[in-house]
Amino acid sequence: MRKQVNNNDNKIPKTNKKKVGLVLIIMLIIVICFSYSIVQLIKHPTDTFMIENGKLSQEETVVGYIIRNETVIQGNNYKNGMMEIKSEGEKVSKGEPVFRYYSNNEETLVKKIQELDIKIQEAMENQNDLFSSDIKLLEKQIDEKLEEFKNINDIKKLEELKKDINTQMTKKAKIAGELSPAGSYMRKLIMERSSYENSLNSGAEYIKASESGIVSYRVDGLENVLTKDAFSTLNKKFLDDLKLKTGEIVASNTESGKIIDNFAAYIATNLTSEESKNAKIGDKVTLHLSNAEEINAKIEYISEEENSRLIIFKIEEAIEFLSSYRKISFDIIWWRHNGLKVPNTSLIIEKAPEGIESENLYYVQRKRMNYIDKILVKVLKQNKDYAIIRNYETEELKTLGYDQAKIKQLQTLMLHDEILIKP
Repeated sequence: MRKQVNNNDNKIPKTNKKKVGLVLIIMLIIVICFSYSIVQLIKHPTDTFMIENGKLSQEETVVGYIIRNETVIQGNNYKNGMMEIKSEGEKVSKGEPVFRYYSNNEETLVKKIQELDIKIQEAMENQNDLFSSDIKLLEKQIDEKLEEFKNINDIKKLEELKKDINTQMTKKAKIAGELSPAGSYMRKLIMERSSYENSLNSGAEYIKASESGIVSYRVDGLENVLTKDAFSTLNKKFLDDLKLKTGEIVASNTESGKIIDNFAAYIATNLTSEESKNAKIGDKVTLHLSNAEEINAKIEYISEEENSRLIIFKIEEAIEFLSSYRKISFDIIWWRHNGLKVPNTSLIIEKAPEGIESENLYYVQRKRMNYIDKILVKVLKQNKDYAIIRNYETEELKTLGYDQAKIKQLQTLMLHDEILIKP
């Protein structure tokens, strides 16, 4: 007789099925999370940052207008053209000749003097019996100056050297004229030359410096517009309407010159940055110019506009370099700081505990071996990516409201410590 099999023995209770299903789901979640962690570890092999000393700065590139104290100097004969006595950028004292205008018939007079010089030289060469010690000395001096010509490139120095040689040759001619049997002819030539030279000098108009400063021939017509006295009239629209090109060198002219105050100049710029919004008159910054020079500057004037601020910086350096420009591009370095440099992503911001005189406190999480410590730090400066931090001083902690017991419990951060990124 066949034994009847009870089908109920092979059935699994529903409760057990649910438990198995739940376990499988949990295991699946664990596998997914583990896999995700592995992927993240491969993509980001380290989640720590080793603290090093670093530098941090906040900079912005802007366009500015050069404002100077400058005085235009011009004479009556400006249509004649002029000869520079002082070179561009050269310093001059009040009352010194800066340039002169050519006389009306200067070209003719110069040509006649040159012709007479040739005749005088020929007359002296024909007098072989002249052995005056004075003449020999002058000849030696003339030869030495002619040698100097070979090594001089400066136009002004060449003009001075040429003038010295002409003077010495005239002296030589006068002595030769007195010693020569044909002295009357020589003296006639010399007297004729002197007459032309006097006419040349008396007809020239010399323009002198009205004050001491830097000489410039780059006159652009804005010398009486962009001045210190006009600060209150300047705004973005006014400056834009000048239609100046950034970095363009002001052209030189042959009708006038100017004297630039070499002690101070100003740069006006319109700004919208957060740093400019917080700037105050008297604040000191650093400016980085196009010639790679960094100069100190101070905020001299601030004018509020609709969506921006007009800020004028006072400078006392690089004035000679800037004398060639009216509108430039430059960098404002609002601040620089050195210290322990960390990513902003490593900083934890928390509301200060009760009794502490601060709205928020900053922390980092330091990793040593397998231990994580939360350390209070002071943020000194911060830009969009990094921050410069340090440990609080004991007196600072006391000022915040920490007692001695709590201060002893606080740990400090050290150079080369590892901290968590995105803790």
